[in-house]
Amino acid sequence: MAIDLGYWTPVYGGFLRNVTDEGRMAATWEYIREVSVKADRLGFHTTLVPELYLNDRKGIDAPSLEAWSLSASILAVTEHLRVMTAVRPGFHLPAVLAKTVSTLDQVAPGRVALNVVAAWWAEEARQFGGQFTTHDERYVQAEEFVTVLNGLWEHTPYSFAGSHYSLDGTIVEPKPSRHPVIFAGGESEAGRESIAGFADAYVMHGGTLDEVRANVADMNARSDRLHGRPVSEFGMPAYVIVRDTEAEALRELERITTVDPDSPGYASFEEFQRNSKLSLELTRREYSVGTRGLRPNLVGTADQVAERIHEYADAGITLLLIQASPLDEELERIAEQVFPLVPQRSLATLT
Repeated sequence: MAIDLGYWTPVYGGFLRNVTDEGRMAATWEYIREVSVKADRLGFHTTLVPELYLNDRKGIDAPSLEAWSLSASILAVTEHLRVMTAVRPGFHLPAVLAKTVSTLDQVAPGRVALNVVAAWWAEEARQFGGQFTTHDERYVQAEEFVTVLNGLWEHTPYSFAGSHYSLDGTIVEPKPSRHPVIFAGGESEAGRESIAGFADAYVMHGGTLDEVRANVADMNARSDRLHGRPVSEFGMPAYVIVRDTEAEALRELERITTVDPDSPGYASFEEFQRNSKLSLELTRREYSVGTRGLRPNLVGTADQVAERIHEYADAGITLLLIQASPLDEELERIAEQVFPLVPQRSLATLT
């Protein structure tokens, strides 16, 4: 099975909670621009740009970049890369975002995607004035949010009356050149059922092969029941370490996961677990790189990592979102050593 290889844009200046120095990685446009242009040239398919106004990797007082202005900049300096930008409905007006996406599609036709996130960080919402309701109600809001987006992209004018949003004869022109793919992720029963209803694609936390197979089967069954079709794409983040020998890769894994109890990056650990309703218990070691990126175990030689990627493709993953440090160096290594071993679904359309 073929798979698209993408990566996670480090808006927080790095991925590692236990390592202060990640080389040249920094929360600056200069660094993100370099990575984006390089990834586009190398043939990476998609980048996910997370939306966090506070830095949950390096500590809340550390710099981090805003997702939507950053995404516009990435789209402007790349030619092929799809940019999937996270959006928390509690921080945005859907009509304004529909207009934003339509405008970005003028910059980069067909290369804009969304990742709708119900949000988990109450402290961030408090500081920035975002809405932060109960866990299940945040998914109700997300459903309405996407309904409004789709309505504005498909109809002119468009009216809507819901629990969270109300529009009367709203006009969004121009329309996107094609419907932006809407991803979403969640693990609770309420989250999964809601996402199966409003999203085109599902992005999950990193998991074992058995966990991924179960997620894919569950979400496809829900989508088939609600829409008569399977989920269009399944994305998964994974932290990747490729070295010349397995021993070298394992030494690097040990280096980055040795827990530093004083790291400011763990300040959000308890709140993340409490407000996310995860299906699995999360350890501090797993949280050290975020999004359960260690669970897929993409650590070893190029041959070993490629073999594992094949197994995840067979399990149903269609988009792998790579995290690595330092990202600029590791993406180049992965493109050189792993790309030739992994057939990619869409690479032919990028050349």
